Amino acid sequence: MSQRKMLQFSTGALLLLLPWFGGPVLGEISDNFSQCLDFFYNKTPPQGINAAEYQPICQRYKNQYHFASLYDREHRAPLYSAYILSPANGKRPNIWKYEPQLAFSRASSEMKDFQTPVDQNVIESQAVLQDYKNSSYTKGHLNPSLHQKTEEDREATFTLTNIVPQRAGSNSGPWSVLENQVLKRFKAFCNGSMYVITGAMPYNSEPRWINNRVSVPEYMWSAYCCPSYKSSLPESVKRFFPTYAAVGRNDLNSGEEIVPVNVKARASVRGYDVRQMSLETLEGILNERLKMPISLFKGQCKVTKGDKL
Repeated sequence: MSQRKMLQFSTGALLLLLPWFGGPVLGEISDNFSQCLDFFYNKTPPQGINAAEYQPICQRYKNQYHFASLYDREHRAPLYSAYILSPANGKRPNIWKYEPQLAFSRASSEMKDFQTPVDQNVIESQAVLQDYKNSSYTKGHLNPSLHQKTEEDREATFTLTNIVPQRAGSNSGPWSVLENQVLKRFKAFCNGSMYVITGAMPYNSEPRWINNRVSVPEYMWSAYCCPSYKSSLPESVKRFFPTYAAVGRNDLNSGEEIVPVNVKARASVRGYDVRQMSLETLEGILNERLKMPISLFKGQCKVTKGDKL
């Protein structure tokens, strides 16, 4: 064999072996959301976020994509989850999952049920159920199962890469009320898809943690985009379309500059208030708190000529 042919043969063999020795691998964890852009309005993820600090995850379960999350590996919590709202049609599941690819780069691209004992690589790479045990925080969904129609869609929301530590007074109180209000608006007034992005806002000062591992948000936030809606909206709901947003308190002791406290609220939920607001107001708050010029929906969710819904 000539030297030239030997070189060609060696190069070809090396290319075949690269996937086994650290070469490029196709998967759902990558540098972008290229595999799940359909969950974002106009197939465009939020702009202005320093992506280098976060890990995009196309949330895959039973060989199907269900939503997208931007995950903070260091804080073991998502910054946001993005999904298309679809009213639930069935029972709420309760089997928790993790993301294998956060622990092993060549692992399955699908979320898996937690096993006992939990692998140490999983523990080091992401939040686990033990983190929430006796923590005084509930597991707060960013993409709630209430907003997902099929059994598989609802099951997929029960991954800890879609969860942040949330106080019970918020999770089962005003934040739950907000999730139901958004669902009602969708059913009553949206003609097409409603794109939702729900996230967590860290503390302005030092991070707070549970189990010295998982970052606790000071606030929850959410925004939706309904580009196609009924033309004859009642005057009382016009301000809610095509976009609207909200911020919810997750700390009784937070100041009131972002969300005021309703002193007349019942004691169990007082201090976990939710303030609904325009998309522009929310983006201004996120820009200030996260120090990034965030734009959640392309063109502020306003359909222009040539756009496809």
